[in-house]
Amino acid sequence: MQAFFDAAAGAPLHPVARQALLAALEDGWADPGKLYTQARRARQLLDAARAATAEILGVRPDEIAFTPSGTAAVHSAVEGTRKGRRRAGPVLVHSAIEHSAVLHAAGEDGVSVPVDRLGRLDLDAWRAAVRGDGVALAALVSASHEVGTVQPVAEAAEACAAHGVPLFVDAAQSVGRVPVPDGWSLLAASARKWGGPPGVGLLVVRKGTRWEAPYPQEGDRDTGRDLPAIVAAAAALRAVAADREAEAARLAPLVDRIRAVVPATVPDVEVVGDAEARLPHLVTFSCLYVDGEALLHALDRRGFAVSSGSSCTSSTLRPSHVLEAMGVLSHGNVRVSLHRETTQEQVERFLAELPGIVADLRAEAGVVGL
Repeated sequence: MQAFFDAAAGAPLHPVARQALLAALEDGWADPGKLYTQARRARQLLDAARAATAEILGVRPDEIAFTPSGTAAVHSAVEGTRKGRRRAGPVLVHSAIEHSAVLHAAGEDGVSVPVDRLGRLDLDAWRAAVRGDGVALAALVSASHEVGTVQPVAEAAEACAAHGVPLFVDAAQSVGRVPVPDGWSLLAASARKWGGPPGVGLLVVRKGTRWEAPYPQEGDRDTGRDLPAIVAAAAALRAVAADREAEAARLAPLVDRIRAVVPATVPDVEVVGDAEARLPHLVTFSCLYVDGEALLHALDRRGFAVSSGSSCTSSTLRPSHVLEAMGVLSHGNVRVSLHRETTQEQVERFLAELPGIVADLRAEAGVVGL
């Protein structure tokens, strides 16, 4: 059976989410904005999902909006804040390793802040950037989608607060897995990352943040949303939050083993990211003299579903902008991200077969004697 090692892109649907989804399809299909009996029941389900999500995140229910995707939440956060703070200016300060959705939203008015070789934000450069002219918003990923390095959100938030700049945190990889430090003004996440169904994003806008709906249809945040999927997403988040510490304690040693064994058994491999300040479920390594696309397909044929290339553009297999910003190998990279169904047996099989797979690919390319 195939071992699915790409939870960072989307974890398998949590059993609790499946149960909640089926129940909500029976009882929550009506428009929650109407006044008849079925609609009132749908509204109760929606309000309960929002309240449960708010409790887990430690925010107010009326600060939460559900969006069609995590990417939609990111764009709404950025464009809504720019619209609400139009007098401040158009500039978006962001780290060099943000998700492509943030970089696209930043456009020509983005100011990129570098990271070090471990993928950790340069705080001095960040402080200088947020005190610049015309800054409407600063954006910092809570933990790298690509290499798992946890970012200094609390320190970045302090710098933003000192200059009256709201901080947007992309917490897609953190929510449900690790706590997100406070101090931010806006936060986005994606239900599929924590085992909820696809098609549900999460946008949190703290009270006092100048934010306006960037698109007319977003004035009513509930109309047109997939209510059963939202209910399932909230149920999954509650379940994974309850098991967060135990699951982190189970997965972290498996990731540590991958970090130790891969460079010891495969020549010319670099494990990237911070070994200390990192997510417990994710590890990325780069293989020299190996074509990324060929490696992806070879692993898939042997029963391992992994990502190769950038986490947000892996289907195109372009070099990762994250790895390039870190100054590490950006080709032949493999991102392994584990989840609640991952077993030690699967990890050991991966570690046993990887050296031969890489050696065969190098031999086919005429690279021998390493």
